[in-house]
Amino acid sequence: MEQYPEQWRDYQPIQPRGSDWRDLLRKLWAPLAALGAFFAKFGLVLLKFKFLFSIFVSAAFYVWVGGWWFGIGLIMLLFVHEMGHVLEAKRQGLPVSVPVFIPFMGALITMKQMPHNAWREARLAIAGPIVGSLGALALYIAGVAYDSRPLKALAFLGFLINLFNLLPVVPLDGGRITAALHPALWFVGLLALLALVVYRPNPILIIILLLAGSELLRRWRLRRSPQMQQYYRVKPQQRLLIGLLYFGLAAALVLGMHATHVPHQF
Repeated sequence: MEQYPEQWRDYQPIQPRGSDWRDLLRKLWAPLAALGAFFAKFGLVLLKFKFLFSIFVSAAFYVWVGGWWFGIGLIMLLFVHEMGHVLEAKRQGLPVSVPVFIPFMGALITMKQMPHNAWREARLAIAGPIVGSLGALALYIAGVAYDSRPLKALAFLGFLINLFNLLPVVPLDGGRITAALHPALWFVGLLALLALVVYRPNPILIIILLLAGSELLRRWRLRRSPQMQQYYRVKPQQRLLIGLLYFGLAAALVLGMHATHVPHQF
């Protein structure tokens, strides 16, 4: 019989334990169950306050990316832009939601009822860039008054956001505005967006490009339906007014970006 040293006599062989993932699951079960119970109890409350919830989450992302000046300033610019849409929707008697913020995608509003024709849709769409540009202009005036580079930089960002939204593709505002001008502008906008994606590849731009292409295809297929032809029937004076506002605002935003361009050092 083989003998072992005295200090080994009480040694017990190590028994095989359960796999690591089972142990990890046991440790995570309690917090996961608590989190599930929280959302089950307060999920509806969060949905009711989706505006505050979404603005908090987006602000946190933007502050994390660019600091307090950038994060809070960007949220303000997006909010002012969306409120332009809200005010015009209310003026037209259309039910509209509060703005909902999506990190790195901006903000949006939802409507249970669409405008009655392209003329009203164009007015609803251009209200956002107009009010948003006025908000950026206010920041620029404050930046000049206080000689503040951060305020001027935020004004530049506001002008850029509103100019980008004028690109004539749906779902951007420009696509809905140019619906009252001429459908050919949608093809111009799609090609311009495609060139921008090739020049500066970006996941957000790619998503917008896919949505724009899908919406353009849908509208092209329905172009001969009586409802669509009636919807896009716009009076010449209305088309002239929208054209002046659209191209005039775009030119003003380019000038605003030129006046507020400062190095990103804050």
